[in-house]
Amino acid sequence: MKLQLATWPEVEAYLKTSTAILIPIGSTEQHGPTGFVGTDALCPEILAEGVAAQTGALVAPTVSVGMAQHHLGFPGSITLRPTTLIALLQDWINSLTRHGFDRFFFLNGHGGNIATVQAAFSEVYAEASLGAAPSNRPALRCKLRNWFEVPGVQRLSKELFGGADGQHATASEVSLTYYGYPEAGARAARGAAGMSPKVAPSGPFTDAADYRRSFPDGRMGSDPTLASAEKGRQLFEAAVQELSAEWRSFAEAG
Repeated sequence: MKLQLATWPEVEAYLKTSTAILIPIGSTEQHGPTGFVGTDALCPEILAEGVAAQTGALVAPTVSVGMAQHHLGFPGSITLRPTTLIALLQDWINSLTRHGFDRFFFLNGHGGNIATVQAAFSEVYAEASLGAAPSNRPALRCKLRNWFEVPGVQRLSKELFGGADGQHATASEVSLTYYGYPEAGARAARGAAGMSPKVAPSGPFTDAADYRRSFPDGRMGSDPTLASAEKGRQLFEAAVQELSAEWRSFAEAG
């Protein structure tokens, strides 16, 4: 069930059975000539819906803008400052805590979010440790899970794409979004025409201008022409199976 599509009495009823909530988090940034700008937010959102269907988890609105400053050289990319994302997540968690939620499972689709999300968790825990949180607030547990690091996903990605999956605009994430949005995926795939080299280069980068110079079409180490909706379905099923087990373990922890 999506929080946005629930009524407040339905949320109140849910809280009588579970105090855990699943929160997709990602980014809005370029993903090469064939990937959606929203890929990093769409992937965890698609998977969260799958987990909810299997487990009955309540899914919060997606945190769809994250840490993407190095992609600002490409039209459509949006970023937050680290301090902004930390403050946003604190408010997100504290708002839900007021209603009785105390287990926050963030399903992440963007590697650039990891350090900042962990810092936000530290700020939330510090509020309790320093006495800044309300005295009647329950003990909170926050978990960050990167969908692309799920063991079954990693095994399948290697099997399907080998070393051409890459680091950004990967064939895996593009496939998953094509599975979720097949009509838009068929349109986006046409952007592969003239894409060269077949497998993009890899390497370090700093700011947006440096990234654009080093990776002119936005890809890093990937060949997203290998992506397909069918491969996305396989990745979806592998991820949802393992993530559902992780969700149940986290949500039921005492």
